[in-house]
Amino acid sequence: MLRKIKNQPKILVAVFLSIGLVIGMTAWTVSQENRWYPSIWGADDQRGALNRLTTEKVLGAVSLIKTGKVYELGRVYEDAMPLFGTRHFSLRIPQMSGPLGDNQVTWHEEIFSGEIGQIGTQFDGLAHIGIGDIYYNGLLQSEIAKAEGFVKLGVENVGAIVTRGVLIDIVGYKGVEHLEDKYEITADDLEGALRQQGITIGSGDVVLIHTGWGRLWITDNERYNESEPGIGLDAGKYLVDQEIVMVCADNWAIEVVPNPNESISFPVHQLFLPQNGIYNLENIITEELAKDKVYEFAFIFTPLKLKGATGSPGSPIAIH
Repeated sequence: MLRKIKNQPKILVAVFLSIGLVIGMTAWTVSQENRWYPSIWGADDQRGALNRLTTEKVLGAVSLIKTGKVYELGRVYEDAMPLFGTRHFSLRIPQMSGPLGDNQVTWHEEIFSGEIGQIGTQFDGLAHIGIGDIYYNGLLQSEIAKAEGFVKLGVENVGAIVTRGVLIDIVGYKGVEHLEDKYEITADDLEGALRQQGITIGSGDVVLIHTGWGRLWITDNERYNESEPGIGLDAGKYLVDQEIVMVCADNWAIEVVPNPNESISFPVHQLFLPQNGIYNLENIITEELAKDKVYEFAFIFTPLKLKGATGSPGSPIAIH
């Protein structure tokens, strides 16, 4: 339903998109909101919600480290992992080099091929998702996307993320082993789990959601990719209101797939990335945190400085 409308004033583009999305829909969608740009951090901003990460927020995260236990949240990058469409992963080791010198030193290197920002544990940057031709801060895709990379909103603008992390264990709250396919996590689910855990969300936090879907990683890739439980727009709006900076989950798209409203696709991505500058970190490991009932911790993640890229691989950690 979304169409690219190029070489038009940005306000006119927004009006056309809103009309196109409203027709025939009863569910709330991001484009039915009032104009959502320029950003509250200024018309030139390229970092979005990460502007909330002050030095005080970093120091507050460090104060949460009590036991020193480190939880590795990133998946291993390998050719057996679930992949979509033409996305691929290929790693090859060229022939050994050397020997060199009297000490006979030898060495190896590697050749990698793949959609480096959108496979495995993947960080969605602000250039990843738009609403039609409009991206974060009202930037037009037709003006900023080049074959060699985005000239604005590239992942190199993100920087290190060090803040308080909060795990919301929906599996534990529901008293099940895992959420079912296509289950939509609601705002009531999030609030209920937080009450049960005795935890609140603060401005600048990163929220991790445990759905149990990660149990299918590599063990059943077809089912893992086919659909997933995840948050809906109701829960997404709740998280936006908490002024978070990023949502992470043990599934591949954060949100419920397919959307219960069959006429729209990935609306939570649109709500988070272009409209509010809130990032996604997908395909993470949440089982150990949930098992240990560790609900708040220092969260650390640094995306690669890939100039003009839409996302990044990486290995996030939680320190308790």
